[in-house]
Amino acid sequence: MKALYRRYRPKTLGEVIGQEQITSVLEKSIQNGKIAHAYLFIGPRGTGKTSVARILAHEVNNFKYELEDDYLDIIEIDAASNTGVDNIRDLREKAIIAPTKGKYKVYIIDEVHMLSKSAFNALLKTLEEPPEHVIFIMATTDAYKVPVTITSRSQTFTFKLANPSVMFDHLKKIAQKEQINITDEALKIVVKRGGGSFRDSLSLLDQISTLSDDKIDADLITKALGLPQTEVITSILNGYAAGDVMRVRDQLKNLLEAGIKPETIAENLINEIMTNPQPIHLDLLDNLLDVSRSSYPEAKLLLALIPHGATPIVQPNHATAPAAATASMQIATPKTTAKTIDAPTPKAKATAKTIDAPTPKAKATVEPKTETTEQEPAKDNTSQPAPAPTATPEPSADDAELWNSILVYTHDNIPGINKYLEESDYVLEEDKIVIYAKRKFNKDQITKKVPMIADFLHGKYTIEVNADTLAKDAEMAAIAELMGGGEEVQIDADE
Repeated sequence: MKALYRRYRPKTLGEVIGQEQITSVLEKSIQNGKIAHAYLFIGPRGTGKTSVARILAHEVNNFKYELEDDYLDIIEIDAASNTGVDNIRDLREKAIIAPTKGKYKVYIIDEVHMLSKSAFNALLKTLEEPPEHVIFIMATTDAYKVPVTITSRSQTFTFKLANPSVMFDHLKKIAQKEQINITDEALKIVVKRGGGSFRDSLSLLDQISTLSDDKIDADLITKALGLPQTEVITSILNGYAAGDVMRVRDQLKNLLEAGIKPETIAENLINEIMTNPQPIHLDLLDNLLDVSRSSYPEAKLLLALIPHGATPIVQPNHATAPAAATASMQIATPKTTAKTIDAPTPKAKATAKTIDAPTPKAKATVEPKTETTEQEPAKDNTSQPAPAPTATPEPSADDAELWNSILVYTHDNIPGINKYLEESDYVLEEDKIVIYAKRKFNKDQITKKVPMIADFLHGKYTIEVNADTLAKDAEMAAIAELMGGGEEVQIDADE
């Protein structure tokens, strides 16, 4: 028995679904006898490029189209396996020969972008001076790889992925014809997983049609395909937005233990964010894109969902969480880092709001050190340079006061970067503030607003923004907790 995508492949331009902007133009061209000598079909896989090419090849010759027919005047070439210039030269030599039965000899070249540069050059010569009886129909998923000299000599048509509602109606009709007992919710999952590709969607429907003789519902498909349930994905995103580390960690751990791949989890999170985008999820979206490319996708997914400085919000429904796991998640930052508070407390905010500009006190933390050095020259060898500051100095009370004033100012005046500053580490080095923004995206957002922060500081401090972090040990502790599970991680700052 043939697969569904082959049984329901269209045989006329009128049967093609979802590409009316193309089929209507081609039908009029055939009716008016205005046939081009070269066509270029571009678009994602499974959108009907090859099917329309075959239909067009038959209709220009008035051939009846059957899936298994074999006309000498219709030649299909897979450019992926015929990439060389010799293949195209052979094509040119045979193209001169007149068609046997039809009016045109039609060459369908699939994945044309795979041709070599010399092969394209050989094909170009034929396109420039084609025989009257020859038509080229080229198809590709990567249009940017096709030379402009080829596209400029072809009529180009762009195929689009099917609209979800169009795909749903199409699959429902096929399911009824094939007597596949499937719920609408389950069919929506098929549509979503098919991604707008007719071939992929029909192949998936064919696959799940054998799951059960009874009704196929959403839960059955979710388990069979190893997909996370929609409500779990929504719960993770809500937990991330609320800063509820425990909820995110528990849901993520359950999904991984159920054998669902981290790449699949990331893909579903991305799709959900794209369906209902929220500003708070944009930085998460940026990090999720890297999960599939990582050598350690589980760790990459964890770091995307649980920032290294996060502190769990313990809620009643999490009361059963292991005490050791809770303790380990609370160890967010080693002693050696200069991590700030997550956000100014109401008291700090009230104090900071009265600071229109940093008081000299914030900068005065360095001046007494200079005076001490000058008053005790006997204790130092004057020929030796002054000792370099440590890599991760602890902020003083004055440092924290200055940083809190910056947080409050950005919260009230530059809300677009405040959340990135709250996630950042910082070090105050005399008249310079070094901000460790944790990731490149955060750094880019903060850097755009550095002039505004500098204006608030009246130019008394230079600001440097880095994309790294001072809390690598805490990240590793968080990964160890999720992957190894449960034991508290102790970090000695003196080691």
